[in-house]
Amino acid sequence: MTALAAWAEFWQTLTPASIPRVRELCAPDVRFADPFNDLVGVDPLQAMLRHMFTTLEQPGFVVEDQAMGHDAGYLRWRFSARLGRHPLVIVGMSEIRFAPDGKVTLHRDHWDAGAQVYGRVPLLGAAIGMVRRRISLPAS
Repeated sequence: MTALAAWAEFWQTLTPASIPRVRELCAPDVRFADPFNDLVGVDPLQAMLRHMFTTLEQPGFVVEDQAMGHDAGYLRWRFSARLGRHPLVIVGMSEIRFAPDGKVTLHRDHWDAGAQVYGRVPLLGAAIGMVRRRISLPAS
């Protein structure tokens, strides 16, 4: 199994009990960045994952595609969870970089927090929609 495939499998099978696997898959100074977090180190990454399981119900990832480039791997994924009564679905892409030994050194998530999270908050969503309409090109 390639390092990218092992990392994808980690996310797809992630449970509170599997969080310690981060230590075997990541370099000690791994960097994780997404629209809400930017942290360095295995311990902060594990803490973030534990926090996800305590604040969300039934969180889970499905990796829909993966590719390895010259310098990085890429995962296209779908995350779903519940926040109280509200379903949450986020679609995104991750850039993964590896050390020569195959350990993850960087996991950077790319996804639209404005549309997929902030835009769903009633008052904030209306404000984001207004700004989006003001700056977008008019339909031709």
